[in-house]
Amino acid sequence: MNTNQIAHIASLVGEPARTAMLMELLDGRSLTAHELAGAGNVSPQTASRHLALLVEGGLLRVEQHGRHRYHRLASAEVARVLEGITQLAAQNAPPLRRAVVPGPKDAAMRMARSCYDHIAGRLGVAIAQHLVADGAVVFDGEAGHATDKAGAVLARLGIDLAASLPGTGTRRPYCRPCLDWSERRFHVAGQLGTLICTHSLERGWLLRRQGMRALEITPKGVMALRGWMGQESWRQVTEGNAFPARQERRTVAV
Repeated sequence: MNTNQIAHIASLVGEPARTAMLMELLDGRSLTAHELAGAGNVSPQTASRHLALLVEGGLLRVEQHGRHRYHRLASAEVARVLEGITQLAAQNAPPLRRAVVPGPKDAAMRMARSCYDHIAGRLGVAIAQHLVADGAVVFDGEAGHATDKAGAVLARLGIDLAASLPGTGTRRPYCRPCLDWSERRFHVAGQLGTLICTHSLERGWLLRRQGMRALEITPKGVMALRGWMGQESWRQVTEGNAFPARQERRTVAV
């Protein structure tokens, strides 16, 4: 174990402006240096220096499109680490007094948001619990797997699981639990979580909010997702009521 490298990565994430820029990219978007300067509340010149360090450290990658350079998280593993830090901060830090009172943006984030490339918030938790209740997914420790029932359960959502299986070359877990920082319960991450999120966006059930991680649930999405998971689960999404006390207690937060 290279402790110096661990300390270096921690120092990259730990600078407040860089933290803000990384969190702005946690929904999987690609943004310019100018846009990330605004997120970090620094000048474009300062942002460029920060971004160069993050790229060098392997946390970001740069893509050239025409005249513009776009920055994005280097991998799903980076997103996973950032989400874990967010969870630790939410659990251990005392409440902070904020200059701006949380408003509709926060409520929208809690209902449905993107966690890199999968669905988080109350909607993500409800989807995960429905998959677990129907025996389509099993969470065990830090791992998860789709069962032989997953195809039929997801077919009711219009997903052809057999046709959507990824190639064998990827190292990314197919299905894993991800502890939701706002709900303290698990949503589905990994390739299966990406598949459900992508399908929902392509069908127009979810819309990305401009400049936000929040996902808007469209009327079509309400009909489709409510019909799939049932009225009681949907009420927990929209009303924010507590989810059932039963929980996969063996699962470790990631």
